[in-house]
Amino acid sequence: MKKTSIASIIGLLFSNNLYAANITENTSLALNTEIQTDEVVVTASRTAQSKDNVIADLTVINHEEIERAGQSTFTELLQTQPGIEIASNGGTGQTSSVFLRGTSSKQLVVLIDGIRVSSATAGTTTFENIPLALIEKIEILRGPATSLYGQDSIGGVIQIFTKRGEGKPHAYASLGYGSYNTKNAEAGVLGSVGDTKFSLNASSTDTDGFSALNTKTSIDKDRDGYRNLAVSGSISHEITKGQEIGIQILSSDGHSNYDGGTNSFNDSVDLKQLSYSLFSKNQLASYWKSTLVLGEGIDDAVSHSAPNSDSQFKTKQAQYSWQNDFTLPLGTLTLLYDRLQQRVISDSPFDQTSRNNDGYTASYQLNYGAHSFQTSYRSDHNSEFGRHDTGSIGYGFKFTPNWRASANYGTAFKAPTFNDAFYPFQDFGIFGTYQGNPNLKPEESKNTEASLAYENDTQKLSLTAYHNKIKNLILISQGIFNDSPINLGSVTINGLTLSGSQSWDSWHLKGSLDVQSPRDDKTDKLLARRANRHGSLSLGYSWADWHVGSELIASSMRYDDQDNQVRLAGYALLNFVADYKINSDWKLQGRLNNALNKDYVLATTESSFNPTGPAYNTPGSNLFVSVRWEPASK
Repeated sequence: MKKTSIASIIGLLFSNNLYAANITENTSLALNTEIQTDEVVVTASRTAQSKDNVIADLTVINHEEIERAGQSTFTELLQTQPGIEIASNGGTGQTSSVFLRGTSSKQLVVLIDGIRVSSATAGTTTFENIPLALIEKIEILRGPATSLYGQDSIGGVIQIFTKRGEGKPHAYASLGYGSYNTKNAEAGVLGSVGDTKFSLNASSTDTDGFSALNTKTSIDKDRDGYRNLAVSGSISHEITKGQEIGIQILSSDGHSNYDGGTNSFNDSVDLKQLSYSLFSKNQLASYWKSTLVLGEGIDDAVSHSAPNSDSQFKTKQAQYSWQNDFTLPLGTLTLLYDRLQQRVISDSPFDQTSRNNDGYTASYQLNYGAHSFQTSYRSDHNSEFGRHDTGSIGYGFKFTPNWRASANYGTAFKAPTFNDAFYPFQDFGIFGTYQGNPNLKPEESKNTEASLAYENDTQKLSLTAYHNKIKNLILISQGIFNDSPINLGSVTINGLTLSGSQSWDSWHLKGSLDVQSPRDDKTDKLLARRANRHGSLSLGYSWADWHVGSELIASSMRYDDQDNQVRLAGYALLNFVADYKINSDWKLQGRLNNALNKDYVLATTESSFNPTGPAYNTPGSNLFVSVRWEPASK
């Protein structure tokens, strides 16, 4: 391999003679929006690039893994990935949380086809209502990404890509049934005709579930079921070479029963997520690609906790972005403007119901010989908290054909939620009062990490060490009887993530282990619901028309509260999956979750006001079987 130095790269970058020698290669790359590789990713840089060139800590969950997940929910699938822990207030359809590298769900950006769909009041995403059946691919970016995506991405970004049309038009369908009277169905048609690509997909889930709370109270011992109907679609047309327009949409409507524990009413919540966008991709010159996106994300939750007593918290997030990618003699320069308009609709009289954010981003990435380099800078101008600047820089060096070392540094921030800043005054009687604090500052973080990775045709191995310092933490701790959020204290998260895979003959082994210390700097206590150690391991075997596999998911003990008084025991779950290819068009699949019927707890209702509050139940051993039809001639 020809080795190059940093000095030579800088010299070449500013050399006028280099452009002529490389214009042909750069032009072909600019005109071809799909890099010819098995795995193209966009989340790490907001531009299409080979996963081999990504410096950041990134994981891709492909279509095959999603399909083999079977009955698993979106959060259960995420739980098998490096750096991720989950919590849930019961079974399918119950409120769920995702912790990435020890950060909270509020410090994570979730995108569906590039559009935010989170709640601006709670600050979290309704993970439990995301339809796994309509997802083609998931990219998980670990580490700060505010300089690329704006506010809230202290822990990272999870980007969901819905199914798209490609190749010969074809249809597919699937039916499944399992424990807890769970019924799943999905169907769709997708493909391309000439210069037009299209996709239309639908999925349905209905389950009786089980009681969300582990309680002896007859009111809450009923089954807490969940049903969901979701559709997604897209259509795009290439007007001429390099000029494409299109539209994409995802709508997910869910209804979930839950245990409120306050009266004999059957508590429930209607959940709706909607993501849609219009886009125009234009190759304005051989070196200049422009992408314009206009879209909106909606999160709507209507709770029914008493007769004729509903409560609504609805978020609308209009999003506009104009991205310009310039192919330089060396590397790619990206200039981006995006605008986020957040609106809250609620029967609670928030002191303020809207805010806007204008973000300006400049980023540069380079892959030259054994060297990879990426840097970005962003300036956010918010109508509520003013200006906030963030940046990142990363460098990778491939010192042999199989080994690479890399390092990254980045800053990030999380904006106060509408609940934090503008929640109206509430009088809870003997339990005190609560009111939002409009003077809150955004949380800020500085993250440093280093990685060492090895890869060949059959093996992958990586080790990443990180140090994340978060200050201005927003906590509700002003007083027992007069609560209001304030910026108090700081958090330090140190961690190691080891992940790898090995394939040989018909076997495939994959796993990850996280060792972390997410702690409050003042008290040295663990952050709630986050463990010092967690990981997963899967082993699969394929022969003839069969594939069988097993999964092991494990976590050490956690605490359910920030005072570390409510202890959650460690656990290990064993799952099995098998599928049989009946013929070229039909496949039969079975999945057994929690095969050993492990009794474990992810969350409780215990608090200072309810010291004996019951735990939330988790599913015992459960089986799901499905049959899938998809023509092989697609």
